[in-house]
Amino acid sequence: MSLWADTLRWAHIIGATVLFGTGAGIAFFMLMAQRTGRADLVAHVAGTVVIADAIFTATAVIVQPITGVLLARAIGWPLSEGWIVLSLLLYVVTGLFWLPVVWIQIRIRNLARQAAIENVPLPPEERRLFRIWFVCGFPAFATVLAILWLMVTKPEIGF
Repeated sequence: MSLWADTLRWAHIIGATVLFGTGAGIAFFMLMAQRTGRADLVAHVAGTVVIADAIFTATAVIVQPITGVLLARAIGWPLSEGWIVLSLLLYVVTGLFWLPVVWIQIRIRNLARQAAIENVPLPPEERRLFRIWFVCGFPAFATVLAILWLMVTKPEIGF
């Protein structure tokens, strides 16, 4: 394999690791902050989560398909290969869950900041949005795991 293909594979693996790790870390810290019920803590953690998503997740979301297509071409895998097609479809599904979650995180941050400023409990809207955010995480996380499995095993899948 060429140095170019090895570099692409490395970049693609780093991107996948960032997506998986950032997603898991964000979920853990948001859940832990939410469990405290403290508006100031939820505001701080949600603010950090919004920044982390913008820096790490968004960057990886952009880099993954680019490195994936370039890697497939460098190695000689057709993009019509079943496991690649399924990976791309699952990637779109993940994105469909991630995009609303980004908006929800920003809204949670803003609601928690306002509650902290006013020294009042978190509002019911914040709790409702967190539940939606939490539920959206399961299918998004499952599809990322499925994509990782497809990348590692490259099963024969016919379409």
